[in-house]
Amino acid sequence: MTRKRTVLISGASIAGPALAYWLHRYGFAVTVVEKAGAPRDGGYPVDVRGTAVEVVRRMGILPRLRDAHIAPRRVTFLDADGGEVASVKAHAVAGGVEGQDLEIRRGDLTASLHALVRDDVEFLFDDSVDTLDQSGRGVDVTFRGGLRRTFDLVVGADGTHSHTRGLLFGPEERFHHYLGHCFALFTMPNALGLSHEIVMWNTPGRAAALYAVGGAGDEVHAFLDFHRPQPPSDALRNPDAQRDLVAQTFADAGWEVPGMIAALRDADDLFFDTAGQIRMPRWSRGRVALVGDAAYAPSFLTGQGSSLALAGAHTLAHALAAHRDHTEAFAAHERGLRGFVDLNQALVADGAATLFPTTAQALERRDAMLRGLVTLPSAPVRPAHSALTLPEDYDT
Repeated sequence: MTRKRTVLISGASIAGPALAYWLHRYGFAVTVVEKAGAPRDGGYPVDVRGTAVEVVRRMGILPRLRDAHIAPRRVTFLDADGGEVASVKAHAVAGGVEGQDLEIRRGDLTASLHALVRDDVEFLFDDSVDTLDQSGRGVDVTFRGGLRRTFDLVVGADGTHSHTRGLLFGPEERFHHYLGHCFALFTMPNALGLSHEIVMWNTPGRAAALYAVGGAGDEVHAFLDFHRPQPPSDALRNPDAQRDLVAQTFADAGWEVPGMIAALRDADDLFFDTAGQIRMPRWSRGRVALVGDAAYAPSFLTGQGSSLALAGAHTLAHALAAHRDHTEAFAAHERGLRGFVDLNQALVADGAATLFPTTAQALERRDAMLRGLVTLPSAPVRPAHSALTLPEDYDT
């Protein structure tokens, strides 16, 4: 009887449990380590589009995700004074397919993926990888909790700021391409009584949005974005500095922004980061590979992070099942996925131009385009969403 190959996956958000599902299905013994104490709930809504819809269909969770679908009925854009510029259907801006693509709470997607694999793979919560040693015939792993184990393969699915990538390839600065924007996410009371909609206020280089994924009585997701030529390195790990920076940047803003800043001060779920992409010449070294945002984060400006994570998890698992030699498997995976990643990362320019114009002229062009969408047919589906042909599944 052939011994099952053992794989450690670092990260239990989206790419991690999706990869765990496919590897288990293909006969691997899988362990997932996650620094959080449990699957993370909450989070901003994410999109599942194009090829990724087919991935979740094959996983058997498409009906559950359709039930969790929360697409907003409309997106209303406002000018500096809070006056309406245009109100359009969400898919007209995003380039998705109404009735096919999905938008769901990140926590709902994570919960669905975890429920799919929790009985079949080993989960180590409240722990993380400390060191990796590939000097032997496997990967010797030391965990922060003190545990030591050896695996045939290790995969980092631990996000844009991947610790696994740092251990394997060096500092994040080598691969992180800053896109000129900083953003803050948090939840706050729904003072405007919004229902299943997004309202976005813009001035050149600044944007504020309220996203009501539920009805008028529910909380809303607040989003503040601003253009900055260089990343605010001193604030990235200091929540108080982040709050101060955002408050200073929006100090003279109108509309509902003063109330958003007040809510930001008290928010216990603040997430602050820069918009950026991870671009790497290769996604593996030896017996360790990266998947999802750890390898090729496209940034939220593309709306494709979750979809790339799901597609990448499927194709990586398939390559490892098809090639007994991990070097061949990793190379085949990169050949098959690289073009899809490049197409999706290229969407960043469209996302930035539509949502966050940085000059008065660009904002005028954006607003003219939005007014046109009110009377013209919706924008065509972006080819990048479905440009990847998935390999056929098989049982091993």
